[in-house]
Amino acid sequence: MLTKTNSKLLSPYKLGNITLANRVVMAPLTRNRAGAGFVPSELSVIYYAQRASAGLIVTEATQISQQGQGYQDTPGIYSKEQIAGWKKVTDAVHARGGHIVVQLWHVGRISHTSLQKDGAAPVAPSAVRAKAKTFVGGTFADVSEPRALTTDEIAAAVKDYAQAARNAVEAGFDGVEIHGANGYLIDQFLRDGINKRTDNYGGSIENRARFLLEVVDAVVAAIGKERVGIRLSPVTPANDAADSDPQPLFDYVADELGKRKIAFIHVIEGATGGARDNIAFDYASVRKRFGGTYIANNGYEETLATAALDEDRADLIAFGKPFIANPDLVERFRDGAPLAQPDKATFYGGDARGYTDYPTHA
Repeated sequence: MLTKTNSKLLSPYKLGNITLANRVVMAPLTRNRAGAGFVPSELSVIYYAQRASAGLIVTEATQISQQGQGYQDTPGIYSKEQIAGWKKVTDAVHARGGHIVVQLWHVGRISHTSLQKDGAAPVAPSAVRAKAKTFVGGTFADVSEPRALTTDEIAAAVKDYAQAARNAVEAGFDGVEIHGANGYLIDQFLRDGINKRTDNYGGSIENRARFLLEVVDAVVAAIGKERVGIRLSPVTPANDAADSDPQPLFDYVADELGKRKIAFIHVIEGATGGARDNIAFDYASVRKRFGGTYIANNGYEETLATAALDEDRADLIAFGKPFIANPDLVERFRDGAPLAQPDKATFYGGDARGYTDYPTHA
């Protein structure tokens, strides 16, 4: 049984300017329960507060603009009403002694015309349609054909990320996690299987990483490097992400992020929600090149997490689905209690059922 005295997983950790009570991170989990105006609901306040014993909560992916939305009923952080809604969440988490960052999201081509202003096409680095689905109208549907962003629109998107970061601070968040993973907009620029541009944002690794680094620099300038992290997924096939040679790509990204000394990188190891060994990849190289806090994610359970920390392969461990049915996941680890299993039918959309009604173990 783990205890506070013999488990590194349950030991404190200093991240930027905050001290986490433990090394358990709640990974971002899209639950599609935002209210009118894509404002976090009162149920969301309860949901996140229930899970405040995590060392760090990373919120569900949260769009930086209407254009950045790709799924129904996901929250934003670009309107006054959304900021106010998130303030209720951060206040509730902080009241329970927790820490929380918001994941800033632009889906790029993983969207549907029904979610875009005036039914416009989603945007992407290049007009290459993804072999992927999105959640609209209460069901999963093929994503729409995208159009390529102009250079002026790329600059505007960078500004949207920076403004969203400022909004996050106004909403009381401890920081932000830039979503650079899982085949969404930033990841789309990185991948040579998606990015077919011939300007300064396409071709070489340096060019394909340019958008990511411009976003990071703008967000750092807006709120400070100690409040900024980013999520990466070097070898995931999620949302039709594909790259011919991910190791040098992500080694370069890690080098550049290390120079900027941001608070953390949050790395999905393997295929998102799937095999951890789908493609050979040296995560230790990425961690060493970055040189800062490394959050490991994907398929971790208590034993694997403890081993990763004890063997110095990670600093923090992110758990996703276990947090859905176990709001007291940290306490269950501490007490050696069994984990409840989530109801998959209630993952996306709905009400309190399968969201805030999972009991604690004691």
